[in-house]
Amino acid sequence: MIEVKPVEQDLEALVSRVFLKAIDLLGGFSKLVEYRTLTWLPSLVRASYAVVLREEYLKTEQEIAQIVGLTGQTVRNILRADPTITMEKIKRLEELVQEEKKEMKVHTAGGLAKLAYKLIKEGQEESKIFMDYCERVAHALDIPWAYMTLRRLKGVDFPINSPEGIKEKLSGVFIKGRPAEEVISQIEYPIKNPAELLHKIKENLKMHGIE
Repeated sequence: MIEVKPVEQDLEALVSRVFLKAIDLLGGFSKLVEYRTLTWLPSLVRASYAVVLREEYLKTEQEIAQIVGLTGQTVRNILRADPTITMEKIKRLEELVQEEKKEMKVHTAGGLAKLAYKLIKEGQEESKIFMDYCERVAHALDIPWAYMTLRRLKGVDFPINSPEGIKEKLSGVFIKGRPAEEVISQIEYPIKNPAELLHKIKENLKMHGIE
């Protein structure tokens, strides 16, 4: 029997999405800068890895500890964190900052990562941070159609369930010489996030022999 191992790139992508969603739940990077709590980021990254490795890759606590560089007990605390309690803490962010200003506690980071993962799986992913991230990547890679598409879709809520909701916003945009309205009418829905939208557009272009 051949064991199909998870692709590392997929792991990195999902961890990044969970991490960004967790930041979004805290009010975004600007809020962390305002409260001078950027020291929370390492804890959130580790918690995001732990949650994804457990939920998506069924890793044991010890395997996660070895991969992430934490103790088994710390991983256990992350995975046992209660998202409901964490949400209550977030609502009182100023109090949370006073209690955990130097470093975010394991239970808090774990609860945030678990909540972020749950929301992503439910399709409630779209965050301003993630949209900005995709837009900047498209710009940096010099992909004009991707950059313009994301610029036009700022403020649109994901998931997108049909092309009708975005056709007007993409009016006048051409994707490799084809009207954007035509392209988005030929892809499958729902679309969970900007990255998935760009991927499906690219696949459609390939189907039409356009690279």
